[in-house]
Amino acid sequence: MLICGGSLHFSYAYNDKRTDSLQLVVDSVLTIFKNDQPLLTYHFNTVYPPKGQDSSYQRSGFIHPIYTLKGHQLTRIQPSDHYHHYGIWNPWTHTLYKGDTVDFWNLYKKTGTVRFVRLLDHKVNAREATYTVLHDHVVFKADGREEVALHEWQTVNVHLPEGQHNYYWIDISIKMRCATSSPLRLLTYRYGGLGWRAVASWNASNSDVLTSEGKTWENTDGSRARWCMVQGQLLPNGYGGMAILSHPENFNHPEPLRIWDRNANGGKENVFINFSPTKDRDWLLEPDYTYTLNYRLFVFDGQQDAAQIEKEWWNFVNEKSTQR
Repeated sequence: MLICGGSLHFSYAYNDKRTDSLQLVVDSVLTIFKNDQPLLTYHFNTVYPPKGQDSSYQRSGFIHPIYTLKGHQLTRIQPSDHYHHYGIWNPWTHTLYKGDTVDFWNLYKKTGTVRFVRLLDHKVNAREATYTVLHDHVVFKADGREEVALHEWQTVNVHLPEGQHNYYWIDISIKMRCATSSPLRLLTYRYGGLGWRAVASWNASNSDVLTSEGKTWENTDGSRARWCMVQGQLLPNGYGGMAILSHPENFNHPEPLRIWDRNANGGKENVFINFSPTKDRDWLLEPDYTYTLNYRLFVFDGQQDAAQIEKEWWNFVNEKSTQR
């Protein structure tokens, strides 16, 4: 089944009356549930900015919200400080295409954007729900024309471990291929790639950052890591968080991080995490080749420590190795 042009074409759900079963429902958005609790929502329709803001901030093809199993939200979109932040999303910031620099991240520059094209596949059983979508990275030409520079196939798999009530994980596989006979060079820049804008309630006083290399909020930005975790107090009265695990076959692994420090954004609403493989080097995407990035989002209630996340990272690596 396909959803074309962002319009509503079908509604589908997998129903299993057993405890802890997943459901996948497509109506105006695609949502994956555990029983009646939403876990993840993907937006294929275009979401516009708040009234009165520049319409160039519109965007489709992103994940928001993500919830813990106990229903605590971990993402946000369109914060007033950065209207182009969209939950979990994957644009590139500083690129070179046919001699022009193109920014797919900062939408207000009006040089490029990322758009949903179609839903290619979806399936679900009691423990796993998966969908694959096609995104186009669109260049806005000076003469008003548009041109697709890059195709991106994004496969998202939600896995619910059996007998586990405190965590689950979301695997995101990103495959990229040039859309024309021209290469796309991802130029060195301080941010770009997979980003996470966290809930507004988090700040330096009620949340913490930790990486695989033992870095904390004070010294994380610009460091390299195999994984990065944020956890803290969640409204109304919970605690939890998420770790992003990067696969060792990703470009420039262990990847550099772009993370706001404790004083960013006036010290409030300032949790922003970005695995940025082009932070310190260019990445040339050449025609006729497919380039892949793999990540796992480990979503949890309660508190986690470095030993547990390290174990989860090794599980992720070993599972991917056996799947090849």
